[in-house]
Amino acid sequence: MTALDSGQLWVMRIHGAIAAIILIVLALAAELVVATVADGLPPPGLIAGLVVLALIYPCLIAPGRRYRAWGYRVEADELHLAHGVLTTVLTVVPFVRVQHIDVAQGPIERVFGVSRLMLHTAGTAHSLVVLPGLDSETAERLRDDIRTRIRADAA
Repeated sequence: MTALDSGQLWVMRIHGAIAAIILIVLALAAELVVATVADGLPPPGLIAGLVVLALIYPCLIAPGRRYRAWGYRVEADELHLAHGVLTTVLTVVPFVRVQHIDVAQGPIERVFGVSRLMLHTAGTAHSLVVLPGLDSETAERLRDDIRTRIRADAA
């Protein structure tokens, strides 16, 4: 399977850092509230310290593991995706089921030159399949290639 673009690892790390900053700010706010309510209990910095310790795995270790777990392969009539660290998810998207294709790029993804290929398929359950971490040119090329294959099947 083809690995994601290396810029996606940075996107994952930054998303983890943003979540960590929010949680640390909330922990510091909880420290202030507890300090005004309870005299000296718990010791100053305990809540924030525990939150920082709890964030080591999801912010520093997990992004690399999640990045390495992603892969994709384009075959003649379908797209294969694999992802997941603890539970591996293998998804096969037949091109004949694709109804709409988008290429999306958020501000952090734009900085690192990666995009998400979004395939809208027929049906209601799991009708949106997202392949993140493609360099922008690859995402657009895949979109156009899948669109061409869909038109050829319809003809």
